[in-house]
Amino acid sequence: FFKRKGGSGSLDRFIKSMKAFPFKGMLVIWGIFMLMGAVLFAERSGIHYEGSKSQSAYLSENQIVTEKEAVKELKKTCLVIMDSQQEDSQLAWEQFERIFQDMKVGTDVADLKTDTLPNLDSYETVVVLMSDLEPLKEGIIEISNWVKSGGSAMFAMALQKDTYASLIEQKLGILSSGYENSFVDSIYFDSDFLIGGGKSYAITDGFDSARQVELSEKAQVYAWAKEPGGIPLIWENAYGDGKFVVDNFGLYEKAVRGFYAASYSLLTDIGVYPVINGSAFYLDDFPSPVPSGDGTYVKRDYGTSIQEFYSNIWWPDMLNLASQYGLKYTGVMIENYEDKTDGEITKQTDNERFQYFGNMVLHQGGELGYHGYNHQPLCLGDTDYGDVLPYKTWKNEKAMESAMSELMRFGKKMFPGTQMSVYVPPSNVLSEQGRKMLAQKFPQIKTIASNYFAGECAYTQEFEVADDGIVEQPRIISGAILDDYMQMAAVSELNMHFVNSHFMHPDDLLDEDRGAKLGWEKLKNRLEEYMDWLYDSAPELRNLTGSELSGAIERYGALTYEKNVTDKSVELKLNHFYDEAYLMLRFNDGIPGKVTGGELEHVTGNLYLLHAVNDEVTIEKK
Repeated sequence: FFKRKGGSGSLDRFIKSMKAFPFKGMLVIWGIFMLMGAVLFAERSGIHYEGSKSQSAYLSENQIVTEKEAVKELKKTCLVIMDSQQEDSQLAWEQFERIFQDMKVGTDVADLKTDTLPNLDSYETVVVLMSDLEPLKEGIIEISNWVKSGGSAMFAMALQKDTYASLIEQKLGILSSGYENSFVDSIYFDSDFLIGGGKSYAITDGFDSARQVELSEKAQVYAWAKEPGGIPLIWENAYGDGKFVVDNFGLYEKAVRGFYAASYSLLTDIGVYPVINGSAFYLDDFPSPVPSGDGTYVKRDYGTSIQEFYSNIWWPDMLNLASQYGLKYTGVMIENYEDKTDGEITKQTDNERFQYFGNMVLHQGGELGYHGYNHQPLCLGDTDYGDVLPYKTWKNEKAMESAMSELMRFGKKMFPGTQMSVYVPPSNVLSEQGRKMLAQKFPQIKTIASNYFAGECAYTQEFEVADDGIVEQPRIISGAILDDYMQMAAVSELNMHFVNSHFMHPDDLLDEDRGAKLGWEKLKNRLEEYMDWLYDSAPELRNLTGSELSGAIERYGALTYEKNVTDKSVELKLNHFYDEAYLMLRFNDGIPGKVTGGELEHVTGNLYLLHAVNDEVTIEKK
């Protein structure tokens, strides 16, 4: 090569001139700066492959079967007995209807206000959602005889002390009981019963919700008020060839669904239900302009500006947490914080901050999504925020559409080649018109991630695929100060859907209501304590980005199963299976052995997580 370009003489002369060059040290320094510049350039350049990789988690549109469609195929294996004349019975059914849908349990409902008790022999399980058993009358004896012959029944509500309850108490394992309910402000779960057990969880606004009972020694207790040995709250009792399970804690709300799911899984020899298996951590308003707010506590603790604090302290700490626990952040952008809602667009020109933080999210394996052109929710003039939220409404739908179009233009400019599909509503507020506009005008939006629980003007969701194909992906908990209610919800959802979904804002550190006065070090420690608990309780939990979690929701929602249990094995036939699926299995009878068609991981006690890689799975019994 060199010879063709001028011979060996030219090469010799070049080498001699370099040896004689008097500023060789400067060349080395220049080279180092060139290398640093290349690294910074790469860091601030758009990342092309990360977004595409995450996008592939979604199923193609022609593959998707929604959960509503899938459950129509279910065989009716469970009879629910309720009484719509009893208010608490209706409240319980509102939760159990969704619990059974998500667990893929086919149900028939006997409402004793209008229906008579059907023949129990055609069902695998019976669930009684009544605190007052008087409407059952002689049906109490019928249920008892059916269980004695091998059936499985669950009394999911704290029972009133009356003549009809007395007829069945001993069969439920109750030796004696009081007439009054006892106050319950915390619940302790046996560590072998459910994920996250072995500790007590405080109940927000506890009340007289549990019957004071004394149980026989044969009853197996799984949860108590306050601590082991307290009032029994969940137990099972064998009766003849069958089994009763009793829930005695009297809470009927979304935040405790997982406790009922765990209780229901005790009923049959092998309890089975599909789960999502995913953990997502969202950074709302990230990247964004420098957050506004009171920097008093940042100045107090670090003697620095808000901007320097985020760049030099908060973000490095967040990256360290990601590295420590294997997290993949999903950051959702805000282009500016102006409050104009008339449709006139002011383009963001301070791009460096967005590219710096956004590309670092991508570099650590995370993902970027959309939050807002500004922080005004997609709501028109018919929305009344009252004194609850400090927001404006949009002039018209065209103004909302212009704002979203600008946000997407800006995102494409900042991160070319990166596909973004997740939308998080500002303050989790989204109107019906805004939701419809996203579906019709912006097909790039494949996921909406808002709130699991109702709140002030909140867009509330379930884990599901909507009729228009958008994945509804609720976030369960938020911030660094996880109150009692959030802790209860977190452990419940590990056992309901085997999922964690958390979000926080960078400006949490600027708001006293969100813990700013405590200081970042304490808030960081609390966040780390939650992550320690989460991954110690559920090391099998997958760390996913927002779109990856949505892909898992698509697969979970469509999945149904058929179960065949013999003395030697458990055989599962999975319907609407795509490429993989996850299910919880509780082995109430037998110990699992060799698995064909998947892998089985021990979770706790007799609870196992099945990763199915085939639509037919066989688990041999030892």
